[in-house]
Amino acid sequence: MDNTLKYLRESLSNYSENELCRQILNKMESRQYSSEGKFVRDLDEEEMAYLDNVLDNELNYAKNVQNDVRVRELTEVYELLF
Repeated sequence: MDNTLKYLRESLSNYSENELCRQILNKMESRQYSSEGKFVRDLDEEEMAYLDNVLDNELNYAKNVQNDVRVRELTEVYELLF
């Protein structure tokens, strides 16, 4: 699995009580994407909107704790959503 997707999976695990989040995590695990681009292209509109909100929260958190690596990795996925 792509390193960026590992950061995303870890972030999503914080929201795993949400059904849509579990759906995204299941998709991520079952299809073994080789890049974040392939993963994002496989998301439907609802999943993309959910991921947009999650990434916004996670990026703000990473910036607040000054985790530059996490910010960079999650930003790669966030930018692909648009």
